[in-house]
Amino acid sequence: MLSKAQNKYIRSLSQQKYRVEHGVFVVEGDKIAREWLAADADIQHIVATEDWLGQNKSLIKRHQEASVTAVTEAELQSVSQLQTANEVLLVVHWDNENKQLPTGEWCIALDTLQDPGNMGTIIRIADWFGIRHIVASPDSVDYYNPKVIQAAMGGHLRVQLHTADILSFVSNTTMPVYAAALNGEDVYGLTNATEGILVIGNESKGISADLMKLATRKITIPRRGGAESLNAAVSTGILCALLIKP
Repeated sequence: MLSKAQNKYIRSLSQQKYRVEHGVFVVEGDKIAREWLAADADIQHIVATEDWLGQNKSLIKRHQEASVTAVTEAELQSVSQLQTANEVLLVVHWDNENKQLPTGEWCIALDTLQDPGNMGTIIRIADWFGIRHIVASPDSVDYYNPKVIQAAMGGHLRVQLHTADILSFVSNTTMPVYAAALNGEDVYGLTNATEGILVIGNESKGISADLMKLATRKITIPRRGGAESLNAAVSTGILCALLIKP
């Protein structure tokens, strides 16, 4: 069972300030946890039911660095950040190494993206299309927010996540910059796209005016119906499918 201190510590990780302080985040649920354990992730704690621990001994043995605690379903629920706990919870160290910003390949740049569901889905989209880098502005939602982790479905393991001043990043690039805009050119007619930066803006305000000025091309998904706009993650998926050639 978990001690009171362990219980308090894990519950505190629902808040960004404590994730930053300790350099860790929480991964929950059978499928996602098994994916993280199968990778070379640095695991601090494995908290799971007896049944789950018994069924996954080979994965657990890969992580001698991790402490392992068997808990009841009620105990797991007490520290879970999900509405309903799902067998296992991991506390994982994040990669704090300074990563070089991408050059010469597709990447997604996020300008003040706020919704954790959108962030996680965009990480998953990047993973699907083989985009190895996402660069988000410092005022975007935290990459390690519990809802981001859930929506990304393991994408954190394969996509390098950067936080940087987007204006500076785009100003200093030699790559084409494709800005998602309501008044851009029809993306379906864009036949000569080369590897570059796809910029996605804030859910309500879009891309900032200063950043939009730096766009090589403004692109849009043409509207056929009456919706005012498309969800940021949905737009990202459609644009990636049309821009990135197999």
